Amino acid sequence: MSFTKTAHLPVTPDEAFALVTEPERLRRWQTVSAVVDLRAGGDYRWTVTPGHVAAGTFRELEPGRRVVFGWGWEGSDELPPDASTVTVTIEAAEGGSTVTLVHEGLSAEQAAMHAEGWNHYFDRLQRLAATGDAGRDDWSNVPAEMTPVTVAEAALAGLQPVLRALTDTDRSKQTPCDDFTCHELVEHLFASLEQLGAMAGTTVVNPEQGSLENRVSVMAAQAIDGWLSVDLEGTVPGPGGSEMPAAFAASILPVELALHGWDLAQASGQTLVLSDEVVAYLRTLAEGLVPAGRESGSFAAEVGAHDDASPLDRLAAFSGRTPLLAPSTI
Repeated sequence: MSFTKTAHLPVTPDEAFALVTEPERLRRWQTVSAVVDLRAGGDYRWTVTPGHVAAGTFRELEPGRRVVFGWGWEGSDELPPDASTVTVTIEAAEGGSTVTLVHEGLSAEQAAMHAEGWNHYFDRLQRLAATGDAGRDDWSNVPAEMTPVTVAEAALAGLQPVLRALTDTDRSKQTPCDDFTCHELVEHLFASLEQLGAMAGTTVVNPEQGSLENRVSVMAAQAIDGWLSVDLEGTVPGPGGSEMPAAFAASILPVELALHGWDLAQASGQTLVLSDEVVAYLRTLAEGLVPAGRESGSFAAEVGAHDDASPLDRLAAFSGRTPLLAPSTI
């Protein structure tokens, strides 16, 4: 069976093509992270929602007009990567472009499930093209299975809108971390992601180009992918050549993304939005990390939280952070 979806976008065909193929654009409406080798025979790998990765190979490519790629899901026996075919055709139309997606090679059940997904994401694509902002994707709020990796992906999804909204005037603003301005905190986050990737046996490369959101997203995705292959029952290299429990080390990444996202949001007058379910899981991870971190100076002493503080604000208080903004109830 097949599913067909058509949408009108108020952008040129070249701009529409970029929206459906370029990682930085895909993250704004369809993916948490995206790796794309955009050529016939090139691979792609998209984390659509935390814990759900679509992957396949580009089969045909006409820039600005058409792209054909295999589609499937990592870890799926019913529809593995490249097991079905997606064709996206773009045509010039009055006031913009018409984008038509045809998804073939599906069972009836798969067609119904993918219809729900494509309808959801095409609504977001149209909103992005029309307004420049598709908004947060509610489907990324709560991973189906909570693990340090999937919660890191959820934290990254929450961090991305904060990063996109940062301006040059925010660079010198003080964050709740006394040692860091926004600029210094992002540089610290780059170094942390490189170190956390190395602990998982992968090399995290700073692209040093594109937007700040692009750099953090690419580096975080590399670190997350590295942790996917780590046996959390074992050990990994720690600072100074020591060994540490892999489960303990893996818990650092989601807490790092969430707390530093909160820091940047506080400094720039924004709100980091994470679901209560994700924050509750982060709290369990933090309870294993923060006490030891206080001894090493990585975390300050716990501070009192306001009576109206959100779960995320309370997590920040537990980690020794004092809010710069009024308590959030989101």
